[in-house]
Amino acid sequence: MTDAPLPLAPSLDLADGARIPQLGFGLYKVPRADAAGLALSAIDAGYRHLDTAAFYENEAEVGQAVRETDVARDELFVTSKVWKDDNGYDRTLRAFDASMGRFGLESLDLYLIHWPVPSTDWYVDTWRALVRLQAEGRVRSIGVSNFHVHHVDRIVAATGVAPVVNQVELHPWLPQRELRADHAARGIRVEAWSPLARGRVLDDPTLARLAAKHERSPAQIVLRWHVQQGVVAIPKASSPQRQRENLDVFGFALDDDDLAAIAALESGERTGRDPDLD
Repeated sequence: MTDAPLPLAPSLDLADGARIPQLGFGLYKVPRADAAGLALSAIDAGYRHLDTAAFYENEAEVGQAVRETDVARDELFVTSKVWKDDNGYDRTLRAFDASMGRFGLESLDLYLIHWPVPSTDWYVDTWRALVRLQAEGRVRSIGVSNFHVHHVDRIVAATGVAPVVNQVELHPWLPQRELRADHAARGIRVEAWSPLARGRVLDDPTLARLAAKHERSPAQIVLRWHVQQGVVAIPKASSPQRQRENLDVFGFALDDDDLAAIAALESGERTGRDPDLD
């Protein structure tokens, strides 16, 4: 007997009229052998947002889960990303076709440029390809990942089209304050990959204290912090039990003292690369 689904995460408006579930299940580094099962268990738990990418090599398995679940396709939000090796206008169009072939789905909810890779200077042409895909109705929403503000400025200046999402590394050590302020003013949703700093931040004694105060886990404290700031978060998990724990963050709230304590953890430390160095 499976556990009952948890309450669904709230959905947030995107600037193009779509809505995105605020808490999703991330499939980075989920092996193909496990991806379909974990995607299905996430949906069973109450997730409605699945985040993958061509680079993760599990798009086919995510598509399998979406086709096999009893949850209607229009209730699910599926994201994928074009990998840096396929940046460029024509390569991006071919990469999208390949991704959709692997998914076995008729539509995609969100397609992102995975990295700008400024050293190759192809990301503007890549963005033009995404604009075309959206205009043709092949993807509902388009956005970017790992873009600094100046990268976003450039694609908007070149095309007149702003991304509706920017997925970046974001956690208590790296809260991305300036980027979030800029994007809030433009109506761009900020989405957090590595919302738990790949688990490294969870050993912090401040989070342990807050976890004890609220009778929650440190991971739940951090994910609640994301939620209260209006950030979309996509934690990964290697078991159905951890999936449920990560989703169960809507029954409590952090107070001002809690938020101030977490704000004091900012160090600027990254667990991934700075996009300008790629």
